[in-house]
Amino acid sequence: MARGVVRGSSRCDHKSVSIDTALIIDDEPRIRGVVSNALAGDFDRVIEASTGTEGLRLVLAEHPSLVVLDLGLPDANGITVCAEIRKSSDALILVLSARHADREKATLLDAGADDYVTKPFSTLELKARVRALQRRASAPRSVGGKTIVNGELRMDLEARTLTSKGELVHLTPTEWELLRVLMANAGKTMTHRQLFTGVWAGRQFGDAQQYLRVHIANVRRKIESNPLDPRYIITEPGVGYRFTPARNGGKT
Repeated sequence: MARGVVRGSSRCDHKSVSIDTALIIDDEPRIRGVVSNALAGDFDRVIEASTGTEGLRLVLAEHPSLVVLDLGLPDANGITVCAEIRKSSDALILVLSARHADREKATLLDAGADDYVTKPFSTLELKARVRALQRRASAPRSVGGKTIVNGELRMDLEARTLTSKGELVHLTPTEWELLRVLMANAGKTMTHRQLFTGVWAGRQFGDAQQYLRVHIANVRRKIESNPLDPRYIITEPGVGYRFTPARNGGKT
């Protein structure tokens, strides 16, 4: 048995995971080898599957804490595999996707994936994404937390105020809610759909992405020192937006 593997009792939740096990689901042996070598320093066990069917079997049998999932599999749709994994596991899911698969990236994130890396990728980028996911997953979550702090930004959820470097920042109600959703999910790429669900649930717009783009631009003008080179709100082209977490980020 691998060192440090967490095993539940016979009555354990079916979504429990083995913290030192990672699973790679990719049909290309070369890619599996590259990813396996990149993960070897952070996981005691790195297991592999060349098909979606085998990958799903290993998810149920081995309970990995991380799944690296290729978007293009020979026997199954990557989106379907992702959704099936999420039904039975709370594992972090990192998707490997083609450069021009923006729509698929967004759909995968909506289906439960945590992040994606675009091919071709460097091992440094892959390691950085994995470690960022692990940090976010291990961050303490305070139920009923009243403030979110990220870098120079401090959001008081109870008073509905935002300060930057101690100075009050005026936000419209829509801008406030949009920034709240982004800051609460710092480090995670939020798709256009996820943002609309969180901010404008039940409402319809003619050009939803353009409507969102306008509000993001307004928020950037108020919180970024250089809105054209943003530090906080990063655009993920064709997918959505990511709020960059600072080292002191968290909920208090």
